[in-house]
Amino acid sequence: MARKCKFDRDKVLESAMGVFWEEGYCKTSMSKLVDATHLNPGSIYAAFKSKEGLFSSSLDRYGRRSLEQLQQCLDQAATPLQGIKAFLRQLVDEIVDDRKRCGCLLVNTALEMSPHSTPIRQQVNKQLEAIESLMLDALRSAQKSGELSRRHEPTVLAKYIMVNIWGLRVLGQTTKDKIIIQACLDMLLSLFSEDC
Repeated sequence: MARKCKFDRDKVLESAMGVFWEEGYCKTSMSKLVDATHLNPGSIYAAFKSKEGLFSSSLDRYGRRSLEQLQQCLDQAATPLQGIKAFLRQLVDEIVDDRKRCGCLLVNTALEMSPHSTPIRQQVNKQLEAIESLMLDALRSAQKSGELSRRHEPTVLAKYIMVNIWGLRVLGQTTKDKIIIQACLDMLLSLFSEDC
């Protein structure tokens, strides 16, 4: 009877996620994953089936964390728009504090993987869509309450915010000039200040 390996799955995923985040999927070798997770290759394959399986589980973990971060900002804010603004400010703080310039794992993966990497691309798209959907619900609530101008189409605005998030993440990998990054955020936030 085969012996079942015991390990802390969350800890392993966190360690693996860190390697994939810094190196990217293609440059991450199995030996780096073994070093980071302290598991032997057999245990990794037994638990996750493949390097891609481990990467997929790491992406899920990262995507859930991002969604939970947005939800927490929305839950703690007095209004939906204030929640979105708090989320975007947190994002800029993370970008400026990102000393390794790792960026966003979802955005990095979308840029790294070829169009033929269907399962991973679908997974990234699904996670980004979940964040955008939560953003859209908040924008609709803000518009319904009169907090957001009727001139804005919530579906387009949610997509526009997501595009800006991706852009800010990429910008953070090329500059650490907080003034420029903050100015870009201020321009985005100014959209919400228009008269209702």
